[in-house]
Amino acid sequence: MRFLLLLLFPVSILAQTSGLQFRQTQCNSRTQPINVEPGPIRFSWTLEQSARNLEQTAYQLVMATSIANLEAGRYDIWNTGKTYSKEYHPVNYPGQRIQSNTRYFWKLRVWDNQGLASNWSTPQSFQTSLWEKKDWKGAAWIGYEQLPDSERVVPGIHEPDARKMGAKLLKRSIVPQFRKSFQLKQSPSSAYLYVSGLGQYEMTINGKKPGEGFLTPGWSLYGKTCFYNCFDVTKSVALGENVLAATVGNGFFYINRERYFKLVTAWGYPMLITRLQLNYPDGSSENIVSDASWETRASPIIFSSIYGGEDYDARLEQKGWNLSGFKDSGWKNALLVKEPEGILRAEQDYPVAIQQRYTNPSIRPLKKNAYLYDFKQNTSGILSIRLKGKKGQKIRLIPAELLYGDTAVNQNASGKPYWYEYTLGSDEEESWQPQFTYYGFRYVQVEGARPESSPLTKAADSALPVVNALTLLHNRNASPETGTFSSSNPLMNRTYELIKRAIESNLQSVVTDCPHREKLGWLEQDFLMGNSIHYNFDIQSLYEALVRHMMDSQLENGLVPDIAPEYVPFGGGFRDSPEWGSASIQLPWLVYQWYDDVQLMEKAWPMMEKYMRYLGGKANGFILSHGLGDWYDLGPRFPGEAQLTPKSLTATAIYYQDLKLMAAMASVLLKKSEAASYQARAEEVRQAFNAKFFDAARGVYSTGSQTAMAMPLCFGMVEPAYQRKVVSNLIDSIKSNGKALTAGDVGYHYLVEALTRFGASELLYEMNNRDDVPGYGFQLRNGATALTESWPALPSVSNNHLMLGHLMEWFFAGLGGINQKEGSTGFRHLLINPQPVGDLTWVNSSFMTPQGLVKSEWKRSGAELELKLQIPMNSKADLVLPMKMGQRMYLNGKELKIIVADGRGVIEGIVAGDYVIKVR
Repeated sequence: MRFLLLLLFPVSILAQTSGLQFRQTQCNSRTQPINVEPGPIRFSWTLEQSARNLEQTAYQLVMATSIANLEAGRYDIWNTGKTYSKEYHPVNYPGQRIQSNTRYFWKLRVWDNQGLASNWSTPQSFQTSLWEKKDWKGAAWIGYEQLPDSERVVPGIHEPDARKMGAKLLKRSIVPQFRKSFQLKQSPSSAYLYVSGLGQYEMTINGKKPGEGFLTPGWSLYGKTCFYNCFDVTKSVALGENVLAATVGNGFFYINRERYFKLVTAWGYPMLITRLQLNYPDGSSENIVSDASWETRASPIIFSSIYGGEDYDARLEQKGWNLSGFKDSGWKNALLVKEPEGILRAEQDYPVAIQQRYTNPSIRPLKKNAYLYDFKQNTSGILSIRLKGKKGQKIRLIPAELLYGDTAVNQNASGKPYWYEYTLGSDEEESWQPQFTYYGFRYVQVEGARPESSPLTKAADSALPVVNALTLLHNRNASPETGTFSSSNPLMNRTYELIKRAIESNLQSVVTDCPHREKLGWLEQDFLMGNSIHYNFDIQSLYEALVRHMMDSQLENGLVPDIAPEYVPFGGGFRDSPEWGSASIQLPWLVYQWYDDVQLMEKAWPMMEKYMRYLGGKANGFILSHGLGDWYDLGPRFPGEAQLTPKSLTATAIYYQDLKLMAAMASVLLKKSEAASYQARAEEVRQAFNAKFFDAARGVYSTGSQTAMAMPLCFGMVEPAYQRKVVSNLIDSIKSNGKALTAGDVGYHYLVEALTRFGASELLYEMNNRDDVPGYGFQLRNGATALTESWPALPSVSNNHLMLGHLMEWFFAGLGGINQKEGSTGFRHLLINPQPVGDLTWVNSSFMTPQGLVKSEWKRSGAELELKLQIPMNSKADLVLPMKMGQRMYLNGKELKIIVADGRGVIEGIVAGDYVIKVR
């Protein structure tokens, strides 16, 4: 009968399902997260279509307390019903029924513009974290030793002053191991592990490490926030004896005065808190928590410092200590230690993790007992070594970015002395890698061991341990990659890689300045390099964490210091520079622009208002005059504080932009009176700025430097009547200076933006398509493999810095032309405006927006231009292409009637789909 019914009805009537399909569904920007914190819960999804011109017109999202309820249609938590909306990023759950430490299930469907519903999405779940102290079920902070209150050093002390501390902070802390054996008589239906170890920990359950994290948890200001991590370990537990085990290192929690240190601090000695929740099929549960019954001992890590390196004595190993059946004689009961002041919060960001392995380094002998390994790439990382020798023999691994000629590694600019030291525990082959530190390096000087390659071995070194393998393990934040770029110009491609390597090396728990000497979150680069980073990585979670660090680090008077977390208060402009502290205003706006999420603005609003009051109190006649200015601009002196542009110009210009953004954010948040107030104050600052810095007769701002001219142009501070003259003067001054770069850390971002916006991408290309003057090409010609701190790649400063990488944004937004239209958020309305310049014959670029993948791939031959364009679902695009009078434009082979003006042809409102556009 069923077969007969199918014959009676046309297939088109039976298949009443939308051609929209789900590509991805997420909760809080994650797939099935288990660490959801209190607050609005965000749901998002992306779609694919089987036919062009389909779009979402409505959705229904449902939530239940069990998968059985969800599948049976018992939506006992939430049912939006059919909600008419084209938006699907994000949808916030507004209810109050969500509880901590609870799992929830959800799914959704959508309707298209033909009135057809899609299939339901695959059911997803999320689990809330431990919101209150009682949720830890009595888990206590445990340690091997307790730091006396008299030895506590908070806040940290900068290196020059730390050397005056006498005997304080000379002591090495014990890096402890902890273990807890327990029995299971039945198999749990689910098991969740919650753990924090300060400064950082590595934990196993029955010898298996949950997750991929390295240097977990993420760094924080421990007096305000302490992060913990959540893991599903259901598959790691078994009937019978089980063992929870952890090693806890120092991180930024305890930094002593040994070897190199940028700062010293002592919040406490290493400590651990954990809860293992075991849920059984009968509805009962059991908890294994950290307490005085846990056992502890000193680990074989005899020295560990985030700044100085790590030493390991394998003779102290106890094999199988983290497995069942181990006899733990000689261990002692853990000490209940004083808990940190910071609130325990589930870490929301992606973990730092090992992301790449560099193998097969070149090797050559150096002095006696020493060999140089060259991995060809300067990056952040640690080393993994496999070696064989005699018990008790020691080897030392000294990493560095640079060399002293051909004689030895050079750590002068990256923090010295830093090394790893390993003592062999047996006569058999052994393997090791550091656990609680990292460095930025390309070269490794191996002392006390010889390479396996026999032709290299010196006769005098024959008795040394043999290095069978040495691998560089690159660590970075595990945020997913979002973009790709390539072009017909090898120098542009190498510049792209140069900048990206620096971004990767400095994408850690915070956006660091360098992966060796400082490892601190200097804030100016967070927003000035924000778009450049965003085109390469999904950084929503990371930037939310950065804003949390600023909120924690803000002073009572409103100052947001230059670094966050503020582990150490620096002096002068190194603590209070408006171009740095303004990240507290800029980042919430950028996250809103990128991801269409207002929550961060709402959370940060009190901090932002407080900082604006602080800046207002520092202004004299609406002019700010303090700070570092255009850091590392290229002037006559050694780089540092601004040389070519008055500090008051950059500080006041940033202040003006802050006020404009505050007005914009207040409007989004429906704070009408605040919006009007900030807008009025911005206009007062603009007028004061022009009165002080602008020479109307000459059309020049202040010194006429690249920074001085570009910033007011980008911020809209120039009166319309003078704009063309200011742009012309900027361009002329660059040309008269041989098209060389001079703008620094602050100004170069705005120089790139100004030249792109005002039609001078050709000049920008010429400035960077060269290697004869300081810049990217110059750095590459001089051997750089990651972006350096200074334009001329000085060996006396860092050679792995991301702060001057602003051209990265231009690769995507300029050459590739992937932008969003003004007023758009979340890349719903794209502006595709590729800029073929110079001798480029093709550019391929792509970018994963919240709506889906955008591709812009163009090639040209003579006067003809072809663009392959991909627009994702729920987005539309305006297209602007260079055209000359008499040329024609074709879309998928069909000629379009368009108006050509100012050398451009425009198509508006292109819907989702794949296109080939030709101009000829």
